[in-house]
Amino acid sequence: MKDYIEERAINIAVYIIDNNATVRQTAKAFGVSKSTVHKDVTSRLVQVNPTLAKQARTVLDVNKSERHIRGGLATREKYAHQHKE
Repeated sequence: MKDYIEERAINIAVYIIDNNATVRQTAKAFGVSKSTVHKDVTSRLVQVNPTLAKQARTVLDVNKSERHIRGGLATREKYAHQHKE
């Protein structure tokens, strides 16, 4: 694996852990796709730094378990703004 990919995977994991960020937020911050973020954390990082990979995976699992709630809140917010206008 190329050095810059390993470094990106580490930086992505640190960002996710520090900011409790979702895959989508992380992808936007790093200018890569959601697939790249997911692959970096789940596959590449395990080879480079398994401990960091496990920590990042924990955050992503929590985010995944809460996504149905976030989606509902976003929809509620969207329609609340439409009715005010």
